[in-house]
Amino acid sequence: MSRPWLRAGDRDLGVRLAVAGVAAALVLIPFGLLLVVAKMPVNRLDSGVAQALHAYALGHPGVTRLLIVWTDVFGPWPWRVSVGAFAAWLLYRGAPRLALWAITTVTVGGLLGLVLKIIIARARPHLPDPVALAPGDSFPSGHAMTVTLGAGVIVLLLLPTLPRRGRPVAWGVAWFLVLSVAYTRVALGVHWVSDVVAGIVLGAAVIAATTAAFETWRREQGREPATPLTEGLEPESVRVRHGHK
Repeated sequence: MSRPWLRAGDRDLGVRLAVAGVAAALVLIPFGLLLVVAKMPVNRLDSGVAQALHAYALGHPGVTRLLIVWTDVFGPWPWRVSVGAFAAWLLYRGAPRLALWAITTVTVGGLLGLVLKIIIARARPHLPDPVALAPGDSFPSGHAMTVTLGAGVIVLLLLPTLPRRGRPVAWGVAWFLVLSVAYTRVALGVHWVSDVVAGIVLGAAVIAATTAAFETWRREQGREPATPLTEGLEPESVRVRHGHK
């Protein structure tokens, strides 16, 4: 007999996660608008960094090729596919709530980033002899936002299975990927510094909001409180992943 994907007590979880993600965006949309409108200090920084990194990219084609490979390998679609595959595996192993959280977090974050791009409609840098091109609007950076979402989601799902000493290492690797991808977007001349900062902030805010919603739901269900940043999203799920009922 087939069992429902979510039990009766879990039905409101998806709504909670979506509402939490939208709530994070409602705080960040004014921030994004102000960041673009307040051009004087921000744009001097953006312009200076863009020109300096563009000059370096033109003078070091080998490094530029490496940056292009890096930004593609850790771009949005590889992260979406990775999170989707992880969610499918969690569903197969009997952890539908974690799968729902992962998919909702990445989906809500991606949609909010798209909405912000449409609302703000900021142009990408226009540089002489560009070393890379990218379509669409500039603010916020989709690459920076998606790597933040993808790396954060995967680490939070993996934490319960990692030894205590391995958990800071996992976060360190995640932040290295986030910052390195953000750097490539500016170094390749397809984003301003403020674009990638906004992408990271938006991704982190969505993760924080959906994680808080998930933890609140867990406690309301009578589960033992957890500290997601150190224990993972659902520490007890490690038993499910290893096949213990």
